[in-house]
Amino acid sequence: MMTRFFLLFFLPAILLGAAIIHTPQAPQPPQYHLFKVNSKGKAINAWDGPWACVCDSRSGLLWEVKTDNEDTHDGRWTYSRFLQNQGVPNNGDCYFEADRCDTEDLIHHTNREKLCGTNHWRLPTSTELRSLVTTEVKPGSPSIETGYFPKTQRGDYWSSDGNLPLKGVYRYLKVGGAAINFINGQTITIPYRNAAFTRLVTNRSSVCHITHQ
Repeated sequence: MMTRFFLLFFLPAILLGAAIIHTPQAPQPPQYHLFKVNSKGKAINAWDGPWACVCDSRSGLLWEVKTDNEDTHDGRWTYSRFLQNQGVPNNGDCYFEADRCDTEDLIHHTNREKLCGTNHWRLPTSTELRSLVTTEVKPGSPSIETGYFPKTQRGDYWSSDGNLPLKGVYRYLKVGGAAINFINGQTITIPYRNAAFTRLVTNRSSVCHITHQ
């Protein structure tokens, strides 16, 4: 009688418990490496907005996000490269400066604003900027994840790399700066006087850190 009771009640419960324990758990998808940050420096959900910056948790870099409302961060503004007295000042086009614009103007205004809670904005190196390039885009779109970086232009973006030899028709100008082309993702060297686009970066923020996945 006891044996039958054990077989009917306890044995099935034991087997069920063992099955639950040994059932493999479904793998969790890795957390996406980009996340949005609002203008005050707070992380927000992927489907929320507006956002002013994007954190890349692979590198710990916080990136400026462009707009289309003619403010300091409008994606259509262009800048000549001028950095620490190297380059050509005031040879780009924007509305937030009385004169024409250069990269130091954007850095100054963005740090004074404390965009996304930090005043350590700077030009990215070419390696840093190239980390944003992706080839998985729709035809005619810039080579970047536009869901996180809207208003990105198909064109050249300045890096902080300078004093590089110029070639071809620009050889007589001797040196220029490195830029990343967001049509094909290539690194090119162009004259400091060229009016190119600019996206600032900082590695000194309280919200953006490297996450090991």
